[in-house]
Amino acid sequence: MRYGIYYSLEPDLTANEFREILVASTLAERRPADDLTRLDRMLRNADIIMVARDAGRIVGVARAITDFAYCCYLSDLAVHQEYQRQGIGKRLITETRVAAGEMTTLVLVAAPLAENYYPRIGMTHFQNCWAIPRDL
Repeated sequence: MRYGIYYSLEPDLTANEFREILVASTLAERRPADDLTRLDRMLRNADIIMVARDAGRIVGVARAITDFAYCCYLSDLAVHQEYQRQGIGKRLITETRVAAGEMTTLVLVAAPLAENYYPRIGMTHFQNCWAIPRDL
């Protein structure tokens, strides 16, 4: 792992920085990355925004919605492609869970290319999830 990476809660993360890490991680392919107003709403309405930085540069983000008592939905987990496979994603998940409260169950929907990642870091796969897709 690179030296100098630090993790912190950043509830005031800007939509521009959020877009930057979405693009650098490829998560922008499945997010409204060109709609800064919508990205800002996503950030302002999140309960937890955990950020990884290397010498000030954003290299990862976890954005979650939680009740801090029972359930935490990890909506976005993005790590810059140059920083992947260094434990940053796993650490972002750990820090998010700590911020939500360790009594919460952390759940997420995996990006297709990340489906093999989550079992390797100790997450359990559930098949009984249902959704109503968004219109846009």
